[in-house]
Amino acid sequence: MASVCWMPGRTTDAVRYCDDAGNTTLIPASLAILAAVLDRLGRYEPAATIAAFALSPLTAATIPEIKTAIAHLRNVLGEATYESLARKGETMTTAAMATYAYDQIDQARTELNAVSK
Repeated sequence: MASVCWMPGRTTDAVRYCDDAGNTTLIPASLAILAAVLDRLGRYEPAATIAAFALSPLTAATIPEIKTAIAHLRNVLGEATYESLARKGETMTTAAMATYAYDQIDQARTELNAVSK
């Protein structure tokens, strides 16, 4: 996952840009990166939910970190828990997922800010 470079504002901007433009083709790429970052931050449940929504042949080919994150999430959460969270993500609308992603970004930012103080 070395190629994932995350800055909270940029991830938020990428999701918001795709969401505001109604770009349902590119939003999964931003969400795939977010899922990989949340996995690295130890926020496994939201990472699994977002990863399942974001996973597609296009994101798997262009954001290889998503496959690594999913494999790690399956290991950490266990197959049953991962599948339950994945189903939740897979059934969300794009608008619901965007709202969920914004919330997860805000929560991660808050946690990171608290740790850095």
